[in-house]
Amino acid sequence: MDQFTINLLFVGGSFALYFGIAFWARAGSTKEFYVAGGGVHPVLNGMATAADWMSAASFISMAGLIAAGGYANSTYLMGWTGGYVLLAMLLAPYLRKFGKFTVPDFIGDRFYSSTARLVAVACLIIASVTYVIGQMTGAGVAFSRFLEVDNNTGLLIAAVVVFFYAVLGGMKGITYTQVAQYVVLIIAYTIPAVFISLQLTDTFIPAIGLFSNHTESGIPLLQKLDEVVRELGFRDYTADVDNKLNMVLFTLSLMIGTAGLPHVIIRFFTVPKVADARWSAGWALVFIALLYLTAPAVASMARLNLLTTIYPSGPTAAPIEYAERPDWVQTWETTGLIKFDDKNGDGRVQFYNDVPAFKDEATARGWAGNELTVNGDILVLANPEIANLPGWVVGLIAAGGLAAALSTAAGLLLAISSAISHDLIKGSINPNISDKGELRVARVSMFVAIALATYLGMNPPGFAAQVVALAFGIAAASIFPALMMGIFSKRVNSTGAVAGMLAGLISTLVYIFLFLGWFFIPGTASFANTPDNWWFGISPLSFGAIGAVINFVVAFTVSSMTAPPPKEIQDLVESVRYPQGAGGAVDH
Repeated sequence: MDQFTINLLFVGGSFALYFGIAFWARAGSTKEFYVAGGGVHPVLNGMATAADWMSAASFISMAGLIAAGGYANSTYLMGWTGGYVLLAMLLAPYLRKFGKFTVPDFIGDRFYSSTARLVAVACLIIASVTYVIGQMTGAGVAFSRFLEVDNNTGLLIAAVVVFFYAVLGGMKGITYTQVAQYVVLIIAYTIPAVFISLQLTDTFIPAIGLFSNHTESGIPLLQKLDEVVRELGFRDYTADVDNKLNMVLFTLSLMIGTAGLPHVIIRFFTVPKVADARWSAGWALVFIALLYLTAPAVASMARLNLLTTIYPSGPTAAPIEYAERPDWVQTWETTGLIKFDDKNGDGRVQFYNDVPAFKDEATARGWAGNELTVNGDILVLANPEIANLPGWVVGLIAAGGLAAALSTAAGLLLAISSAISHDLIKGSINPNISDKGELRVARVSMFVAIALATYLGMNPPGFAAQVVALAFGIAAASIFPALMMGIFSKRVNSTGAVAGMLAGLISTLVYIFLFLGWFFIPGTASFANTPDNWWFGISPLSFGAIGAVINFVVAFTVSSMTAPPPKEIQDLVESVRYPQGAGGAVDH
């Protein structure tokens, strides 16, 4: 059986499972559409939350970024993991106790303001649409390779699949579909990692294999990788970062952005009571850890396998002939995600760091420039092929990558549609809309969101994980501070909250657009991707943490200069902070 047929069997079988679950669990009411009826078991909700959490950025792109940047890019791992702990401990139980369906619902009621609700809707939509672009980008990468179509066609297929089960099932269908998707994605991620760890280190646990000896050379795996990348002009894989401030801010931005992401927060409204929200958070952390402890090993082993494939006799020896390139390179070339340009005309594949510091060494070897462009988003998906694993493992990881991208895309689209139908239409424009009408608006808005995300996914501003990092920065600067102040401060009022959210959102968007050169006006393009121009070396991906500080400062300053919230709002804040059974607090 050829590889394409195997891929079809794995991908088609998993999709048939998702569609069947979506049809079985289709939503018949707004409560089922928004929060799955509020009766999901904590273990299942933890599994669904993990699938919602571990998006294309985690499954496909995070390991690719760590593979490309080594220790410097471990910030993605630290930020997203720490952020989930922050969410589980500081926000989820209290928001569940408040008892509202959505984040704008909470902000609108807590800050007793329709304006605050509308600003929260705008922040949510901007962050979620940016995030879903990364998911659609990842889905397009996976579809394009494993169904052997171009990237845009892959995106369109992904859009149709998500539309079917997300629009039909709502949160109820998405929840049980995500349980199945978690099982698929975690098996797909760990089995190839185990195989490759055994090949390279004789250790079947990848996280331990990362710190074991490389079988062929007899030296530690990371030391071997450092030697290989150094000889090709790259920075040592384990080298420390130069800009500690940017690293700290980026990690913080990912952490607090994580805690402000609405599509994860909404999952804690699907369980029967507050205690179940806490248990869901704990179970989700266990399920997430299975992948996140494996990702650094996958990244390191993928980088080593890639380089030793091109330089089988070592980096100082002649690289492979292009005509004799491995099958996996040929198949990924058809997607456009690997490109070869024979700059010195020798018919061989030179792959190295084409920087001035390495120019003399490259010239001495007869190299005229780096000839291979490898999109970082392909490394995890290509890893089984690079390591010559069986065809069924390749098919399995195809299904896993798609499960990761589609599960998070569905959750994000639901957050967008509920913000429009429940918070914007029912909450502000037409409070008397019927249950059936609200459900119809939710489905139409989800369709529009899918169409927009697909269009933008065809021209993404970066790798999947980088686009997602921008979404986290936006959520960090706008939504997270409002939630924290809403729960833990009785003094912040509606005027302060609105001013803070707008200040955080606008400052972050301006910084991102200016320093990524997206304003499309004369003079701004020169700022694009030029760290020398960044303020104090702060990357646009890291500015969300600064935006959050701006949000807090503006909100507290404006609130101190205006009237305090009404007594009933202050009492509500006090009651939400008490645990169940302490002081008579009520489980809303």
